[in-house]
Amino acid sequence: MSLFLQIWGGSFYLTNKILLALAESRPTKSKRLFKLAGWSIYILGVPAWVIILISKQNWIAASIEIGGVPSMFLGLYNVYNGKGSSAKVFDTIALSVTYVSLVIGVGYSMLEYGGLNSVTQLLELIVMIGFLLGSYFLAKNRSFGWLFFMLMNGSMATLMFIQNKPILSIQQLFSLCFVVYGYYLATKSKPKFDVKP
Repeated sequence: MSLFLQIWGGSFYLTNKILLALAESRPTKSKRLFKLAGWSIYILGVPAWVIILISKQNWIAASIEIGGVPSMFLGLYNVYNGKGSSAKVFDTIALSVTYVSLVIGVGYSMLEYGGLNSVTQLLELIVMIGFLLGSYFLAKNRSFGWLFFMLMNGSMATLMFIQNKPILSIQQLFSLCFVVYGYYLATKSKPKFDVKP
């Protein structure tokens, strides 16, 4: 069952990163289709990640996956409607769930482990920051969301390696490559500031 969950969660997550990265270099119409597919694919992979993380008592990381779903739906909504930003109510809901997830995940982990006293908890905190902020900012069409995903992918690859989930560790490293590529494409077209002596 663990192998199946790793393949399910890992392949959906990697496909999400590939589609979102490739969307950055597409014309408007196909960009929209790539983003719609990317946000949808990720949502379908969430259950596998949640099961894996809970089985390893990674409470912070599990709450991140659950808490990130509204941001994924926000991204899906924005792309579907062709808007750079969403209605204020949807934005508020996504942000609120993000904050509540942060508090619940960290709080429960601290309670369970008697504080912040393990490397895995530290990695989970870094993953949490990278995932939730990266998802939120990309859903709002802000390219620096990719930077938070870089932080998240590196930390999650390390966490999965420590916890003997090699397929997910390798998948995270592949995802990191596509995140770097996505960031490059997203910033390549941005105007550069001229620095004059």
